[in-house]
Amino acid sequence: MREGGLVPDPLILNLILSELKSRKWVSTSKSNDEIVAALGRGNGSASAAVEPSTDPSTSFILDGFPRTASQAEYLSHLLPMNLVLHLVTPVDIILSRIASRWVHAPSGRVYNIGFNDPKTPGKDDVTGEELVQREDDSEGTWRKRLAKFEDTSNGLLNFYKHTDSSLVVKVEGNSSDEISPKLFAEVEQRFG
Repeated sequence: MREGGLVPDPLILNLILSELKSRKWVSTSKSNDEIVAALGRGNGSASAAVEPSTDPSTSFILDGFPRTASQAEYLSHLLPMNLVLHLVTPVDIILSRIASRWVHAPSGRVYNIGFNDPKTPGKDDVTGEELVQREDDSEGTWRKRLAKFEDTSNGLLNFYKHTDSSLVVKVEGNSSDEISPKLFAEVEQRFG
């Protein structure tokens, strides 16, 4: 993570599958390791071994996963997708936000100068302790992450466009005030 790299596919797939199972969004009699190994071999038994829930209350959003076409392909054997959002914000705005992000390390509370300022500059609102910037929030690390994201996201978007071009919706904006109404409108149109 410090170098801007991605978690290896088998590890992230195992984590995602564990979460899906713990919430009863999928069920299976096989172990995660067996399913992930079958996915890695391109073995169709993985999709037969996992049963997605049909309960409408089990709807959920994946944020930050999948990140690559291979992860999307693996996921397609576990769950059907019904919407893929392609969010676009200019790089200079992303880097500016990261430079303005401060964290209360013990709790994980995040502040962003100019957007979600702490009540006292440099201090956590709850404890009054010092805020820090995460080591992996350097501009160099994020430039690497964004370059890697650009490399992998094209393949990812192409995978979903090839699967079903109506899945992918591109939403552009410089802030959540611009992006959120567009997202809400799309969700309402599709699922409302």
